[in-house]
Amino acid sequence: MTPFTYIEAESVDAALKSLAASAGQGQARLIAGGTNLIDLMKENVERPMRLIDINGLDLRGIETTAAGGLMLGALARNAATAYDESVRQNYPLLNAALLAGASPQIRNMATNGGNLLQRTRCVYFYDISTPCNKRRPGTGCSAIGGLTRQHAILGASDACIATHPSDMCVALAALEATVHVQSQQGRRTIELADFHRLPGDQPERDSTLAPGELITHIELPPAAQYQSHSAYLKIRDRASYAFALVSVAAALDLDAHGIVRSARIALGGVAHKPWRSVEAEQVLAGKAANTPNFEAAAGVLLRGARSHGDNAFKLVMARRAVVRALETAAKGTRDHGDHPNDSPGRPDLKEHP
Repeated sequence: MTPFTYIEAESVDAALKSLAASAGQGQARLIAGGTNLIDLMKENVERPMRLIDINGLDLRGIETTAAGGLMLGALARNAATAYDESVRQNYPLLNAALLAGASPQIRNMATNGGNLLQRTRCVYFYDISTPCNKRRPGTGCSAIGGLTRQHAILGASDACIATHPSDMCVALAALEATVHVQSQQGRRTIELADFHRLPGDQPERDSTLAPGELITHIELPPAAQYQSHSAYLKIRDRASYAFALVSVAAALDLDAHGIVRSARIALGGVAHKPWRSVEAEQVLAGKAANTPNFEAAAGVLLRGARSHGDNAFKLVMARRAVVRALETAAKGTRDHGDHPNDSPGRPDLKEHP
């Protein structure tokens, strides 16, 4: 057993002070829902010397901003966020992505901030007996030349071909969300597009979050133009509690004649971060919302994609998924209500100790 110190932070300042005090004294980790971190600790992938529990912080609110957008508290649970009336009515794409993720039980515990920070589910990353540059920089990437069914076809490097596992983040990328963070040095914002990193030669760094920083909120800009035509498509090996082989967040702003004013498309399950191309979206601007134009946009979005053995099928699957998601969005947003994988009624939204 690896011993560690457990601290309950009563305020943001207290949490930041505890993080700062841990500098140079072994790894410290913030813990909220713990749905990913606890698994990593069980597998000895992560061995923090200090856990700082931030569940007591006042960061659970979901509020409308002065600009007409939405501010999501970092500690709001995924389930509470998905079923918030403002999210359901104004951001159906986010609602659908959240309900596609994990299981009802995990969504009840997982937090918005934690969702951004969850780590890859690459089997080699979790297997501490194998080399992994993400787990131990410089040791090599066992996935390259290994089992790659779940791995990246875009943005990968010779150091890592892992994928980011989040559904929520794919929708946030399409919605151009902004992440609010705080440290003892002050506050700053990070565009969601810049929050997650491609692996490059530092695959151990998942995000641009600096040491000592805490995510406090996720801000969504107004997106009324996309409410009526959005869709989240997730393709996975099984219907319940499985990560995406490929996922697509698609949103269209259509005029009365079915012409695309603007589009948003983001891919999940294909890269080290949610994958979005403004160039691909611009292909659709001023064009009819039809299959040939959707295929053209998919071609631009997947430009440069390449397989690594077992995941060659993703090259075709991703292209078809983009077209299908855009076709679905063009027909109109579906009211997801309770997700098919949920038990009857809404999930338990009570606070957990």
